[in-house]
Amino acid sequence: MPEETFVIAGASLAGAKAAETLREEGFEGRVLLVGEEIERPYERPPLSKGFLLDKEPRDKAHVHEADWYDKHDVELRVGTSVASIDRGAHQVRLSTKEPVSYDKLLLATGASPRRLDVPGSKLQGIHYLRTMADSAALKQALAPGGRRVVVAGAGWIGLEAAAAAREHGNEVTVIEPEPVPLHAAMGPELGGMFADLHREHGVVLRMDEGVAGFWGAGQVSAVVTSGGAEVPADVVIVGIGVRPNSGLAEEAGLEVSDGILVDQSLRTSDPDIYAAGDVANAYHPLLGRRIRVEHWANALNGGPAAARAMLGRDVVYDQLPYFFSDQYDLGMEMSGVAAPGEYDEVVYRGDAAGREFIAFWLSGGRVVAGMNVNVWDVTGDVQALIRSGRPVDAARLADPGEPLADLA
Repeated sequence: MPEETFVIAGASLAGAKAAETLREEGFEGRVLLVGEEIERPYERPPLSKGFLLDKEPRDKAHVHEADWYDKHDVELRVGTSVASIDRGAHQVRLSTKEPVSYDKLLLATGASPRRLDVPGSKLQGIHYLRTMADSAALKQALAPGGRRVVVAGAGWIGLEAAAAAREHGNEVTVIEPEPVPLHAAMGPELGGMFADLHREHGVVLRMDEGVAGFWGAGQVSAVVTSGGAEVPADVVIVGIGVRPNSGLAEEAGLEVSDGILVDQSLRTSDPDIYAAGDVANAYHPLLGRRIRVEHWANALNGGPAAARAMLGRDVVYDQLPYFFSDQYDLGMEMSGVAAPGEYDEVVYRGDAAGREFIAFWLSGGRVVAGMNVNVWDVTGDVQALIRSGRPVDAARLADPGEPLADLA
């Protein structure tokens, strides 16, 4: 019987962890891991945290040591991508024109930053943060200090980049069309806390304003806001979200809508093709709907889940969305979904004013999301509360004397 071949399109965290899991689960066939970047697979959080702050070396971000792939007989092709999929022939064509037949195919193609299509957007000095190369270039721009930095977007990437720019000794202005930072991620209540945090560290926040354009003679020198103001800038960082890289799947005739549609086993509309990570819009059995999660933990856990499903295991991928962030002296972890309109109450446990607390988002008396701020080792209990789906008494939830484990 000919050797089976599993192809993984995307040498990302999800792709690399899928390859690792295939070998751990005893798969002895060919594993081809294809990535368009020249770097071997790496994790993205350091790009806006430790590496950007120059507190962690480049190699710490890599998923595996350089020799891991050879030792585990995983063919890693960097600087290469899957250019097309022929589903009928069970074959992909690489960017090198090489055809490769597959038995199972995993799409872990990730996402790309949304671009600002405004006048002056091609000027030098405008940065997007997605790849290791992006982070290295941005660190070089920030590290001298004394620069005027403008950040477009007050989401997670924008705020982490703003914090890094301040820690490198730069003047920082953040421009955001929503009324508070992180409004789409957690609503106005906690978004206001992050606004206060950044203002206390000298960041100027221009809320309810967008970016209308850029000025400069070759190099950016100012950002024009939607209100007509001109904000001086030596460096601009754009963090306005990402788009899933689902074009390859769409061209192959797979079902696509805000990412590649997959079931609870991460299987696409083709039973031999799977998707994981940022690009997968997966049915979540606990939430009872589809959700596309762009955070690190989804790639970390989704890649292995897809690998097991490719091997025929009975897989139900129901990991709760999870995210962590470090900004100045604030560290936090968040589980669940707390977008505006998906909750009706926020309950605090601990010292909210001193930023050492847990916040719970409730809908109909049930916990749908939780965030621990400078409080640690509670993520398991927070996620158990969300998973239980049980109504919780708000007074007990707010009482630090009530063990969280007793409320789930």
